Amino acid sequence: MRPSIECERECGPMKFFKTFCLDTANHLLWRNGDRVPITPKAFDVLAYLVEHAGRVVTQDEILEVVWSETYVNPEVLRKYILEIRKVLGDRPGNPEFVETLPKRGYRFVAPVMDDSMVESPDVPTSHPIEEQVPEESVEPNRAPAERESSLGKHRLWKLAFVLVVVVAAAAAIVGHFRSVRNARNVPSINNRSIAVLPFADMSPAKDQEYFSDGLSEQLINDLAQVSGLKVVGRSSSFQFRGKNENLRDVERKLGVANVLEGSVRREGNHVRITAELIKADDGFQLWSQTYDRQINDIFAVQDEIAMATTEALEPKLLGGNGQAVASTARSTNPEAYQAFLQANYFIDRGASKEDLDKALAYADQAIKLDERYAPGWVMRATVLNVMATVSLTDVTDGFRRARNDAERAIALDPTLASGYLALANTQISYDWDWDAANTCLSKAASLEPGNPEVFDMRSHLSALMGNLDDAVKLGEQAVALEPLDTITRLQLGYRLYVANRHDEAQVELQKALDLNPQAAFVHFVLAKVLIAEAKPVQALAEIEKEPSEWGKLTGEVLAYHALGRAQDSNAALAKLIAKHDTDSAYQVAEVYAFRGESAKSFEWLQRAYNQRDAGLPEIKTDPLLKNLRHDLRYTEFLQKMHLLT
Repeated sequence: MRPSIECERECGPMKFFKTFCLDTANHLLWRNGDRVPITPKAFDVLAYLVEHAGRVVTQDEILEVVWSETYVNPEVLRKYILEIRKVLGDRPGNPEFVETLPKRGYRFVAPVMDDSMVESPDVPTSHPIEEQVPEESVEPNRAPAERESSLGKHRLWKLAFVLVVVVAAAAAIVGHFRSVRNARNVPSINNRSIAVLPFADMSPAKDQEYFSDGLSEQLINDLAQVSGLKVVGRSSSFQFRGKNENLRDVERKLGVANVLEGSVRREGNHVRITAELIKADDGFQLWSQTYDRQINDIFAVQDEIAMATTEALEPKLLGGNGQAVASTARSTNPEAYQAFLQANYFIDRGASKEDLDKALAYADQAIKLDERYAPGWVMRATVLNVMATVSLTDVTDGFRRARNDAERAIALDPTLASGYLALANTQISYDWDWDAANTCLSKAASLEPGNPEVFDMRSHLSALMGNLDDAVKLGEQAVALEPLDTITRLQLGYRLYVANRHDEAQVELQKALDLNPQAAFVHFVLAKVLIAEAKPVQALAEIEKEPSEWGKLTGEVLAYHALGRAQDSNAALAKLIAKHDTDSAYQVAEVYAFRGESAKSFEWLQRAYNQRDAGLPEIKTDPLLKNLRHDLRYTEFLQKMHLLT
């Protein structure tokens, strides 16, 4: 049975070899009716080899045809030949498909048939015929019955192939309408966009992950300096660590057109770094390089990789406005840099006391090894800010030391955006110096316009000041740069809740849960939204899923009160005060205000003020405090916190 003319127009010219079918029109490879995944460039190389089956094709010939518009390292071709062999199940020592001829090129050795060879049109069904195939593909001693059986199997396969194409076309139509419905859930793809995936640790002992992670993160920071280039943040790009995902999945999930990836192999003081810049949609390699250096040359390598990346993107994507970038992790002491990377590794793991203590110890070590190493001072300021915020150290002393360290870092290197971010954090959380914080964040934004942390902190400051529309817009920009980061989506969801945009808040919070169902505080904020929507039953069900103890207790106080269960609300409040009176004074004030107990709420607000509670800056816009807003004491609180304009 021969496919219809319409089917041939859909499928295009097809090439058959062994159990495979190559659809050259649609760039598809099939095996026994099943589609075989293959990258676009590997397909192009395979198609050229198949088209010239039996002939030796030189390396230069393939490079000229497949990469006609650019120069690429010949090593790239060998990479795709390896991929083709893997896809086909071929063995270099005993090739069934692709033969390598040293210093000459490659030859496709499997017999190839096209449509005209597979079967003839208008064949009478009552008379079997032998299939028209090249002479060398017919085994001379094969019985006619065996040949007929083989032909029947081939026809069934081809029929199955046609059905698969039809089903795939139908699925594509359905997928199109689904994609239209879900378009808002997919990050938009901007050609001026890039994700730096975590470089793989290829060291013999597999103990250099902190080093390979640090290199990747530094490249993210360096590229974030380039105006007009969207650089996906660390939290999202590092979701792909060790997953070996298809680049098109990376493109879809992160909304980027380009990917920078590579590997690090370190032995003693010697390090080999391989980097590769690739177009995500078709696997086209824009640039690649391998560096063999000593550890004290690591900063020069970072500069070279960042510069080469921007140069490769610059002509077409950055409109000729690409700018030079330089690594900001400078130190004359390689050991100080390694201590900095160790500190960074532990603070990125979370906010547990153990990890923060280790991060602080490594930051101290980096500073001791090089007192003029600005990133070391920023790292220590960052750790101290976190420890003070979560009450793992004395709040006043912790924030004071953090402020001093951040100011020292800025004095050593005024071009370091992270220094201004650390200082702004202290100014917002402890100093309540909003103008100074805004100045620091504006400076950070000018230094690293693509840094998602800058957008997020500016969003936070705008929300505190009551500029809720600006807060949401900045939060959306942060999410665009960190589409897979749960915390960034949680923060946007919270700002939408504060802005009374409840439907949008629930959408963002659900996306946060989709990313991490165990994330702390997402169920808590969802419960707040449901209470604001007068849905206390659903709110209570939501808060029971909250993993954070104080978050769950706070939510229970609110939900039980909204349900009219005063005894249960009081019991939850008693537990909250008994366990968290020193670190949750602001939350206690919130629930008293929500329950209409103004006097007790102001009592706990004053306690929060005395403790310098990190939640207190929310006082101006917090929906749970709306019962206090006509009280003179509330106005006085805003005045002493410099929140009245």
